[in-house]
Amino acid sequence: MHNVIRVIALFLICLPLHAQDSHKAKHLLDQVSERIKSYQNIVIDFRYSVSNPQENLNQESKGNVALKGNLYVLNFMGVTRIFDGRKVYNIVPEDEEITISTHDDQKADVLTPSKMLTFFNYGYRYSWDILQNLKGRKIQYVKLHPTNPKDKTKEVLIGIDVQTKHIYNLIKIDRDGTKTTFTINSFRPNQPLSKNHFTFTESKYPNYYINRLD
Repeated sequence: MHNVIRVIALFLICLPLHAQDSHKAKHLLDQVSERIKSYQNIVIDFRYSVSNPQENLNQESKGNVALKGNLYVLNFMGVTRIFDGRKVYNIVPEDEEITISTHDDQKADVLTPSKMLTFFNYGYRYSWDILQNLKGRKIQYVKLHPTNPKDKTKEVLIGIDVQTKHIYNLIKIDRDGTKTTFTINSFRPNQPLSKNHFTFTESKYPNYYINRLD
């Protein structure tokens, strides 16, 4: 009986602590979102890795992306992807091929460039995680669990620079054991980008085969 009472007491004590931690985590993520919204544009250099020991999967790549609202230009794994607000352009120099399709926000992955810094605002439960000191930077981690039980993602860890309120890295762990890590090497807001930076100019690719999907 004493053990049962002790367990109940611990449970009741932990309830408000969990709620407080969840509130802190959400508040920090809200600060990140507000900071991102305050910038006219953002240019990011990043490192991306994916691994799954059971499938003998271990890949790492680097890339960069320029963001302005929901517009983006992504350079990754030899492909340039441009989203101008309506169409998505995939440019593959190696094959001299361009694929053009209409953007469908309902089918888009939550981690597309236009959403990768704010995807966490919906569909997750939040909890406060560890604080790490990385080369003088204090990185506070927030853990996310999908609210949809059918989601293939088990959990997501977001590392946030406490001082700048910028995302340092993102670690996504799937239920099948796949681990995806996105680390921001440089974060440069309000860059002097040209007016047509997010515009696809067909005349720049005179010898390319253009595949229009719709």
